[in-house]
Order: sequence, then structure tokens, then C-alpha cells
Amino acid sequence: MYCFTCGDERVFEQPPCEDVHGEECPERACADCGSAVLVGPPPAVTAVTAPAPRRASETARARGRAATVRAVA
Repeated sequence: MYCFTCGDERVFEQPPCEDVHGEECPERACADCGSAVLVGPPPAVTAVTAPAPRRASETARARGRAATVRAVA
């Protein structure tokens, strides 16, 4: 396959797919320089839902701070 970064024919390999496409992953990487190319249309993308909003006490704990509660008279 032709590598535009190397400017010549090169061997392309399928890198480990972080998107869990497996054997259907369309990404290939040049064995010499690592430039990535798609060799086909990307697989269907599934919608990712946003995580539920955190409560203030969970957010403070996530930052390593103790959550405090103040009483209002």
C-alpha cells in the first residue's frame, strides 16, 4: 500500500483496535512510520450515553476532598 508520509510503497499492519471493532477494524498503520489510514468505511457508530450527573458530595470525594455540610440557622 502507498504511504503518503514515507512517499513510497510500504507494508501496513492492523494495530490493536481500541474501539472493539476486532477483525472488521478499517484502520491500518504503516509498519515503518506508523501513519494510520482507513482501508474501508468505518463500522457503524453506536450512540454513547452521557453518565448521570454526580452529586456534590461524590464530586468532592472524587477530587480527594472531604465533603462538608453546613447548617443554616
